[in-house]
Amino acid sequence: GIITPAVSVLSAIEGVEVSVPAAHDFVIPVAVLVIISLFSVQWIGTGKVGTIFGPIMLLWFGTIGGLGVLQILHHPAILTALSPSYALEFVFYHGKLSFLALGSVVLCVTGAEALYADMGHFGRAPIRYAWLFFVLPMLVLNYFGQAALVIADPKALANPFFLMCPHWMQGPMVILSTFATVIASQAGISGGFSICRQLIQLGYMPRLRITHTNAEEEGQIYLPDFNRFLAIGAVLLVVAFRSSDALASAYGIAVTGTFICTSVLAIVVFRKHFNWPAWQVGAVFGSFLALDAIFFAANALKIPDGGWVPVLLGCVLTLMMTTWKKGRGLIVARQRQDSLPMGSFIARLPQSRIIRVPGMAVFMTGTPDFVPPCLLHNLRHNKILHDHVLFVTVQNLDQPEANRGHRVAVEELAPNIYRVILRYGFMEMPNIPRALEDLKSNGVDFDALQASYFTSRELITRSSVPRISHWRMSLFLFMARNSTSSMEFFRIPPDRVVQLGVKVAI
Repeated sequence: GIITPAVSVLSAIEGVEVSVPAAHDFVIPVAVLVIISLFSVQWIGTGKVGTIFGPIMLLWFGTIGGLGVLQILHHPAILTALSPSYALEFVFYHGKLSFLALGSVVLCVTGAEALYADMGHFGRAPIRYAWLFFVLPMLVLNYFGQAALVIADPKALANPFFLMCPHWMQGPMVILSTFATVIASQAGISGGFSICRQLIQLGYMPRLRITHTNAEEEGQIYLPDFNRFLAIGAVLLVVAFRSSDALASAYGIAVTGTFICTSVLAIVVFRKHFNWPAWQVGAVFGSFLALDAIFFAANALKIPDGGWVPVLLGCVLTLMMTTWKKGRGLIVARQRQDSLPMGSFIARLPQSRIIRVPGMAVFMTGTPDFVPPCLLHNLRHNKILHDHVLFVTVQNLDQPEANRGHRVAVEELAPNIYRVILRYGFMEMPNIPRALEDLKSNGVDFDALQASYFTSRELITRSSVPRISHWRMSLFLFMARNSTSSMEFFRIPPDRVVQLGVKVAI
């Protein structure tokens, strides 16, 4: 999401230097302007942006394929390169050099790592057919055309892609390639939005503001804070590396690292979810993993030259995710330790002198077996309890969507007091008011206009015996301060929310 826009836009705009060498000083400012423009329109939504981008991509691939054909006609012998014997020959005779070449060869298939992220947006069939019957043939024709041009004129090695074009076409081709690279970057950005939402749902990232850009498609979303993070990162890379060749090292590590992650995750999924025997998983995915590992090893040699960027980003993000998961786990453990069991509270309620008032109160809690802290604070300060009470817990599942019929679990703890558990998969967005409206089919008389939502505002402090290091505590507090409020994330009307401060020591 950060590296793809930087390297793609830079490589496209650098094409202008082929016909206008004096434009070198304008490449970086124009690239930064294009990247800022790209991230500035993300709020429109994937669907609307895709409607504009589709025809451009058809023109782009058709054009580069046609340019390749024109060069192949001048040197048709290049088609013999379709035989894998030449690759094997190269490896056999050049040894170490062939291993180093793999670090550049893998850049020919960049974009394949984004197919999995985008499958949730477009489906499996469109990606499969578009790749096999259009994109792949056009790419092969273009690469072979570049090779034919270099064989005919070795000086074209400086920039064979743009030198394939007639002089009059180089300017329009720079514009078209800029649009194409922007679209290629869009795929990574859209996939990044989806993955970030899934991490939030799985509890590995703090809540961020999520905007739905399509009322009919749940998967088309926009995350303003995450979008700004990507934009700043991409601009910094352009300014720091200043050329696509310099960024190629970082790009190679990012791509091959993603390949390895995909293979490892496929092994886990097919072994545990589809129950494939170990030998079958090893035979099918072991070969992919071995090939990915070779490509990654070739690119690892470029870590000092820029490959350290994705490695560093990966380490920082992993540290943030594990810190957030650990911090939230400590908070839940402390709340369980300090809270009153729900069974004890319900048993004492008839004998208590708590005043019941008309209305409906919805208490949000992450621990359904314990009384939520916001209720205890409400009783301590206001000395009242509403006639109708709902204890609502949102559970995030380790699956894309909740099974049909298992979204809601309702249990009546006492007359007009209910425990409600709402289950969501990591590709779904909670909508508490809408889910509670559906409780009428479970016999719960929920009135959205009368409901008041009670939530806890946690003041996190260090305990006398801290169970997390000081620097990780500081990181966790920083993430907590910048997270989106629960009422906004769960789409609760802000004018119906009552927040009560709760001090939590971890």
